[in-house]
Amino acid sequence: MTETSRQSTSARARPVITVFERSPDGGKGLARDMRVRWALEEVGQAYDVRPLSFSAMKENAHRALHPFGQIPTYEDGALALFETGAIVFHIASHHEGLLPEDADARARAINWMFAALSTIEPSIIEREVVLYLERDENWFEQRLTLVDNRIRGKLTDLSRRLGGAEWLDGDFSAGDLMTVDVLRRLGGSGLLEEFPNLSAYVSRAEARPAFRRAYDAQRDFFNSSTAG
Repeated sequence: MTETSRQSTSARARPVITVFERSPDGGKGLARDMRVRWALEEVGQAYDVRPLSFSAMKENAHRALHPFGQIPTYEDGALALFETGAIVFHIASHHEGLLPEDADARARAINWMFAALSTIEPSIIEREVVLYLERDENWFEQRLTLVDNRIRGKLTDLSRRLGGAEWLDGDFSAGDLMTVDVLRRLGGSGLLEEFPNLSAYVSRAEARPAFRRAYDAQRDFFNSSTAG
């Protein structure tokens, strides 16, 4: 699917997600709309995007959808959601492909979704805050070391659990999607490369056709916006 086809008028209603008007990461797919795009691609659901400027994100019209003035939001008919975990869970619950049919396996996949967002991601986001906002502080290096060691602890546990398996629990699921997208934020830090099985895990997920379609769509969108 191309971005043009997603944005074209269609007789069939399609979900709409909000995205950055301009890419803060140069189209590397690190913004959280990537998770939603990827999930929609995995289940074969076409969608539209509505780009927003940073100022528009803070206006009342958008805050009616996202009370914290961020992206993405997800609109499907009368339903509006604003947390990526909830959005991906909703997509996975209403389409085949991201959650197992077996009740116990399904619960475990959902468990990994929560672990990605609640256990693994916070220290990774903290690292980004340290790098972007605290670099000029005299305690920057010490703080970065503390945060990196905290991340290493989480990666050690995750690496041990994954072992030599292809995915976290059987087939690829929404749990893997969320976990991989969180781990991708460590790109360039060197931390992920300390754990070869996790690095390979991320590479396997990034090689999935649905991931490539989602990645290419957001990159092409930003490239065309910049060219315009």
